[in-house]
Formats: sequence, structure tokens, C-alpha cells
Amino acid sequence: MVVSLDPIAANELAAVVTYLQMTAPPERMTTPPSPLLLSPRDGIAPDQYRTLFRMVGAPWLWFSRLLMSDEALTAILHHDDVELFAVVDRNGCDVGMLELDFRAAGECELAFLGLVPELAGQGYGRWLLAEAVDRAWRAGVTRVHVHTCSLDHPAALTAYRGTLATVAHCA
Repeated sequence: MVVSLDPIAANELAAVVTYLQMTAPPERMTTPPSPLLLSPRDGIAPDQYRTLFRMVGAPWLWFSRLLMSDEALTAILHHDDVELFAVVDRNGCDVGMLELDFRAAGECELAFLGLVPELAGQGYGRWLLAEAVDRAWRAGVTRVHVHTCSLDHPAALTAYRGTLATVAHCA
């Protein structure tokens, strides 16, 4: 683990980023039952994506996709090797997201996954992570990875460690 002791300005925020990976599918992984569904969002417009992204990521200071131009964001979201799903509740309302990135040969990055804060602590995160890992392991994939940081939901790192058991690098 590498830790910086460099001072930061009063108007800056520091975070510890943790990278985790799996190099083989789990032997047995049961997806918990859930009333939520994953709805593919192929061809989503940048403004619709950013609405979903903010809804899920605002409490955790997700900002990376908010800074991208429409063209750059569209190039990612409409890439054949990127899959985006909205998590949808019984009423058809978007309550989360899952983005899988297969652009690197033999790999799947769990690029973004999360739920709206109102669903925290109800077990839906375990369901979403199990769905993510299940969808990530497909023919030709030899590595599934994710990164999280100390600004993320307090349970995120524990959940990822419990599922993606091999810590690749901590920075």
C-alpha cells in the first residue's frame, strides 16, 4: 500500500483508491432474489446518462463522467464492448446503475455500479454486485476488476473484498 503524506490545500479533498480483481470466476455464487431488475440502456443519450449517474453517484462525489464532453461520453456508452443497465424498481423507476466495460481484451471492469441512497442497507447491493460479477464472467474473460475509494459508500470496499477476493494493488 502506498500512502502519500503530501499536504493538501484546504479546498481540496484526498481519497484512498483501492483496486481489486478476480482472475477466475467464483466457484459458487448465488444471486440473492430481488424485486429489482436490470434494464439495458443501449444508445442512451449523454444527458439521460448523466441524470442516472448523478442520481446514484452524487452522495459519493462521482464526477468523472460529468466532466466529459457529450462526444467523449457517447463514444464510451455506445461502444460495442460497453454494457449499461439501469436498475429498475417494481414501478419502473430507475433506482441504480450497472456499467460493464469489456473494451480491454480478456477483461471486464465493473466501471460503475450503485443504487440510490434510499435503498442502502436493504441487501440490494449484494444482489447488484452478484449480477455484475455473473454478467462479467463470459467466454474469453480472464480478469474482472473494480476500483473504489474512501469516498464511496462505507460498505462498498467490504462488499467488493467479499466478492472480488484478490487485492491487486492498493494506492
